Amino acid sequence: MSTAALCVIALLVICISSWIYKWRNPKCHGTLPPGSMGLPLIGETLQLIIPSYSLDVSPFIKYRLQRYGQVFRTSVAGRPVVVSADPEFNHFILQQEGRLVESWYLDLFAKVFKQGENRPDGAYIHKYVRNLALNHFGAESLKTKLLSQLEELVNTTLKTWSCQDSIEVKRTAATMAIQSGAKQMFSYDPEKSSVDLTEKYINFSKGLLAFPLNIPGTAYHRCLQDHKKALDVMLEILKERRGLADDDHGDVLHHIIQDMKTENFLTDEFVVQLMFGLLYVSFDSLSTTLTMAFKLLAENPFVFDELTAEHEAILKRRANPDSPITWEEYKSMTFTLYVINETLRLGSVAPGLLRRAKKDIQVNGYTIPAGWAVMVVSSALQLNPNTFENPLAFNPWRWKDLKVNDISKHFMPFGGGMKQCAGAEYSRVLLSTFFHVLVTKYRWKKIDGGDVVRSPMLKFRKPLRIKISEKHI
Repeated sequence: MSTAALCVIALLVICISSWIYKWRNPKCHGTLPPGSMGLPLIGETLQLIIPSYSLDVSPFIKYRLQRYGQVFRTSVAGRPVVVSADPEFNHFILQQEGRLVESWYLDLFAKVFKQGENRPDGAYIHKYVRNLALNHFGAESLKTKLLSQLEELVNTTLKTWSCQDSIEVKRTAATMAIQSGAKQMFSYDPEKSSVDLTEKYINFSKGLLAFPLNIPGTAYHRCLQDHKKALDVMLEILKERRGLADDDHGDVLHHIIQDMKTENFLTDEFVVQLMFGLLYVSFDSLSTTLTMAFKLLAENPFVFDELTAEHEAILKRRANPDSPITWEEYKSMTFTLYVINETLRLGSVAPGLLRRAKKDIQVNGYTIPAGWAVMVVSSALQLNPNTFENPLAFNPWRWKDLKVNDISKHFMPFGGGMKQCAGAEYSRVLLSTFFHVLVTKYRWKKIDGGDVVRSPMLKFRKPLRIKISEKHI
């Protein structure tokens, strides 16, 4: 028995050792980039999620870039990943969508958003969704219709904020972003809805990166429940609108309902997931960017003074100071765009952009095996001292002298390549309009909070609160 037991133990040791060796030395038709696969199954996930209380690149990525160079390998949540801060390689990868790489999402995102399934019509569907977004949120729609609507939204929002003792910027900005986006997408009226979409989206966002334990009481369970409730609201609206004989709201949903007659992929489930996803992207990015802007402007009064001067000059050029913003005035807000760009540069919400290799990819003498994930580290590019002098400083004036090539390869807050966000201009217009109304009609001061933490997503350790009041001229 003892001999048999020793044989079994020896066999187990050999199997485990072989498994660990294979984990640490994955198969590759070439030479893998330098790095470590970490512990079996969990990889280097624990090191990645250690919080950092700075706007700088996360210590996990920064240390490995210094040790291994601009391209290294790791493993996150059991998935092999090649991380790249090489601007030329990143630019190349983002142009190879559908050829060398495809979109890839963390498992929780893929499960919730129904992503990651290889569909033969995937390229066609992506093109449809992009054209849909550009049609309703692109420059032409902004110029002819949305600019005036966004100004009205901002006026109403800031008027409401000024009537309160103080406001929590991220939450109230999220409400503005969701109500604006939902109105454009499916004519949502929060006063007529029994479900608070803002609350559902905020809870969903908090739980999406939580440990995936789907039992009552956990953040992940609440995330899934709130996701379902939001989808139910949208499904109810979709069914109601499809039953109307004369449905001409002029919103995104009306467009989709017309296309459902000819496009087989536009099922009820797909449509509500699409609307939920589009609204999620705009809500999270806009609320975080606006919170970052308030934080940075409060800490840099000279920037705020320059921003105010630009918008007061616009008022002086008008025959009637109370006239609404024109498209020409928006295009003249040069310094405002610098402020927005600088806020986006410093405030990268996610650590990077994810793709998956469809076939072996060669980079700098190394091979990225097919099936491996590739993470383009946008935060490292946007905080690169070789491109942005004193990169952690909030300096909007730097954008005056930056070269177009440097911007295209080192600044990607809205993604890059074929997957660049179709709502980028919409975000810029909304933020510019918000700043215009804010600095010309209101005064504000920071009350508390606003310190950041990366873990690895950018969050706020304590909610930023401000007090806002109308200017009395």
